[in-house]
Amino acid sequence: MTFTRRPAFSWQLRSRMLALGTRTLAMGVLNITPDSFSESGAHHGTLAAVEYGLALLDAGADLLDVGGESTRPGATPVPQQEEQDRVLPVIESILHRRPETVISIDTYRAATARAAVAAGAEIVNDVSGFLWDPALAQACSELRCGVVLMHTRGRPSEWRTLPSLAPDEVLPLVRSGLVAALDRAVAAGIDRRRVVLDPGYGFGKVFDANYPLLAHQDELLDLEQPLLVGVSRKSFLANTLAQALPAAPSSEAKSVTVRVPPAARGNATLAAVTAAILGGASIVRVHDVRPAVEAARIADAILSA
Repeated sequence: MTFTRRPAFSWQLRSRMLALGTRTLAMGVLNITPDSFSESGAHHGTLAAVEYGLALLDAGADLLDVGGESTRPGATPVPQQEEQDRVLPVIESILHRRPETVISIDTYRAATARAAVAAGAEIVNDVSGFLWDPALAQACSELRCGVVLMHTRGRPSEWRTLPSLAPDEVLPLVRSGLVAALDRAVAAGIDRRRVVLDPGYGFGKVFDANYPLLAHQDELLDLEQPLLVGVSRKSFLANTLAQALPAAPSSEAKSVTVRVPPAARGNATLAAVTAAILGGASIVRVHDVRPAVEAARIADAILSA
């Protein structure tokens, strides 16, 4: 049986460096939104978000990914000022209490990225791979921060109506999209040592289309950039679990998110996280940090062996 050992990589952030490849890093999800697909606004508001962020760190998170706009299917954009009003006080408060914290700002907007980095963020995590705001690539170049570039197919408002992908179409589509995103970064003057790539599970890939990507994720390592993977609580996991459940009454909503809500996807998440690590992921973005850290330690031990 063959697994994929990750090459060592020194990820250059705004003010420090993170060693990748030896130990899987856990990125804790801190959504400060009233309409997140997973938390449904549980941490909306500065005080609640800060306390939750500190709890994620105490549970073993190596980084925090702070977001002020939901990217769930069907989500609509929020005004830029509202996004900043949500995230900036949280970033500042967490860094005041835990100055060593590595914070990523989950945004596709150049202005929000600039404001968040000024508040202390080390990384800009752009789900669009520098597509949705043409000014973001240049902003990240000037900020000299770490960058995560995700592959996204379409926008959240389009995902429910996108045509399905054949299994053999998924990996080439993701690969070409990540190559294009990396090209945009280099063209803007961003050093490749600052870039991590994200295949974008669930972002325009519907349900079972994600499994060919996960099964062949290791092939993306020949792009010579580390991989960050976010499979936590995703709908494609719920869809698979729902197929094993008794048939729902006709009066019950057929949505897999109703039949298998996010909080019930923990075991499935750990299976997918473990597979992603054994397939070359250096960082996993997760909601439930402690179980993911424990799963990562086992996967890392397998890779070390």
